[in-house]
Amino acid sequence: MSDKSVVEALDIIKRGTDEVLVEEELVKKLESGRKLRVKAGFDPTAPDLHLGHTVLINKLRQLQDLGHEVIFLIGDFTGRIGDPTGKSVTRKPLTEADVKANALTYQEQVFKILDREKTRIAFNSEWISKLSASDMIELAASSTVARMLERDDFDKRYTSNQPISIHEFLYPLIQGYDSVALEADIELGGTDQKFNLLMGRELQRQRGQEPQVVITMPILEGLDGVQKMSKSLGNYIGINDRPGEMFNKIVSMPDSLMWRYFELLSLRPLDEVKALMASIDEGANPRDVKMELARELVARFHDEGAAATAHLSSGNQLAEGELPADLPEITISLEGADVAPIAAVLNRAGLANNSAQAKDMLKNGRVKVDGEVIDPSYMAPFDTAIVIQAGKKRYARVIVTR
Repeated sequence: MSDKSVVEALDIIKRGTDEVLVEEELVKKLESGRKLRVKAGFDPTAPDLHLGHTVLINKLRQLQDLGHEVIFLIGDFTGRIGDPTGKSVTRKPLTEADVKANALTYQEQVFKILDREKTRIAFNSEWISKLSASDMIELAASSTVARMLERDDFDKRYTSNQPISIHEFLYPLIQGYDSVALEADIELGGTDQKFNLLMGRELQRQRGQEPQVVITMPILEGLDGVQKMSKSLGNYIGINDRPGEMFNKIVSMPDSLMWRYFELLSLRPLDEVKALMASIDEGANPRDVKMELARELVARFHDEGAAATAHLSSGNQLAEGELPADLPEITISLEGADVAPIAAVLNRAGLANNSAQAKDMLKNGRVKVDGEVIDPSYMAPFDTAIVIQAGKKRYARVIVTR
């Protein structure tokens, strides 16, 4: 167990959370001094995790560091039902093969955050598949149709005459039964999972167990700052993104998102985050602070070496005059020409979309050759490599031939 006081542990646990239900119960569990059993379930509905998924996993790691037992529960059974949460129509169930394939990738990815030696991986098919028809009927009797229709998504579908399949009512009951099977002390989930998480408390109470404490975590906004992070919306950062790609996405995010991401994704002590906030108030460049976050996350999902060089990848802005490590090399031909006007070179090399854009960038001082801003009259040398930066994100080593 951690040597932190209950007050210190509670501060760490509550950081970035939406609700703790019930906080007084959590305090009592912490005061008991025993190792608590912490559960979070993930249905393997897609092969890749993004940073939105890691909000929960980060909290698991914090609880793990406090000395508690973390159970990463893979819903290989529930994944085949399809979680109805937030859905306006019945979800298409996954095949067993899909679930198994996705589950394998989940196990590989979560250990970029969790301590492999201290994490228990569990599959809910282990106990759910053993339930008989009689057991399922008994489980279904644990709740009522009226209770199920209290769920906002079910209520909306019912009132708008959208069909609700009977098996969808089973989903929150089975998720709740997972907590019974694991005798969970704490369960984590997104705010959209609150109904299912509370079902676990109810089923535990009915079966004579001490009800679990429910901790809900916010849904992380995507890079647009509006909708939740989603691969389908294209506003996501994948934990398997290349280091340079991850770095660039983080540094390019709106400044308004920066502290939200620090709160939910950074594992830095709050004192360090507050110091960074103070530096902004004192005039620091927000981009420099976002780079701190970018390096932390790249190091977590790749390694320290990748974090140190991520800003050098092509597609990122030059940092302190440094060039991208993977600078593309382009050779273009201007046959029969006596001179090589830079506007023509930009256009031919694909560093501008067209001649008009090339002239505009030159007019506004947005083109550098070998690190120096050049004007529209610049003539590129023949048969000599020059490094051209056009705007913020286009770079190349260019050789012009006749």
